[in-house]
Amino acid sequence: MIIYKIFRPGEWDELRQKGTTLGAPIDVADGYVHFSTAEQVRETAAKHFANAGDLVLLACDTDALGADLTWEISRGDALFPHLYRPLNMADVAWNAALLQGPDGHIFPEGI
Repeated sequence: MIIYKIFRPGEWDELRQKGTTLGAPIDVADGYVHFSTAEQVRETAAKHFANAGDLVLLACDTDALGADLTWEISRGDALFPHLYRPLNMADVAWNAALLQGPDGHIFPEGI
């Protein structure tokens, strides 16, 4: 299963340069890297990144993240994927620009 992480450009640059990250400031504060499923990621973008400008969408395969990925109840009593270890560049299956449009962020087709 593919899950998604939204990063601001600087956070994405840091991951690419260092090869690993504890995530965005909210991830560091909470002690895990927040992810969303395909069904959740648009609401995550609207709720937490509404006016953040252009972003980067990362896709990761849950099988590759292993036992450090835990599903926990969060927004709306839905299960959300949380990674309890640093996110490594090798974990990223692909990335795409998540451009800010007049009505919200523009997601790649199929998401």
